[in-house]
Amino acid sequence: MKKPSWKTYALWIVGVEAVGALSGFLTRDGAESYSETIRQPPLSPPAIVFPIVWGILFLLMGVSAARIYGAPASPDRTRALRMLILWMIFTFRKVDRLAAWLQIPYVLWVTFAAYLNFGVWMLNR
Repeated sequence: MKKPSWKTYALWIVGVEAVGALSGFLTRDGAESYSETIRQPPLSPPAIVFPIVWGILFLLMGVSAARIYGAPASPDRTRALRMLILWMIFTFRKVDRLAAWLQIPYVLWVTFAAYLNFGVWMLNR
């Protein structure tokens, strides 16, 4: 595998972080009122944790995508760049194992978020 240049990493990281920042910007009002008006389940972290964790996860996604982009052209590489969490990990693994491993925190966080969403639903229905 040809190692991507720092510019490739920067482009992917900035692009992925920009998508995350845009989604945070577009949902900021709803997220604020949501966190103020709902009962939250045990283990709910303070609101400040979410942008920090998502920022780190988007960084890891950008690094992984840059590594996949820098891999030799193949059908697996093309499919890997289209993404979905678990499918993405399995596809990344075929192209670059480290890129796949960098997505494990993302799966763990989304699993934790599912627990929180289920807890909110149970406590506030």
